[in-house]
Amino acid sequence: MTPPGIGHNGGPPLEEDPGAASWRLWCWRRAKKKAWAAPREIALRRLERAEQLGMSYHDYTLEILERGRHL
Repeated sequence: MTPPGIGHNGGPPLEEDPGAASWRLWCWRRAKKKAWAAPREIALRRLERAEQLGMSYHDYTLEILERGRHL
């Protein structure tokens, strides 16, 4: 297997292989879980804003994580 090239984010492969759970995959999953975790007050504020915009909490939070700014 060749190492990832320029522009690769080092994420897990798109095809899940249960036998290939490596350190990088573990770190990736941990970082993803940490990114989605929010204190209760922040989650409630995001939910309120998402409802005002007619979006789901998941979609609104995804926008924040992708763009790094609030809508």
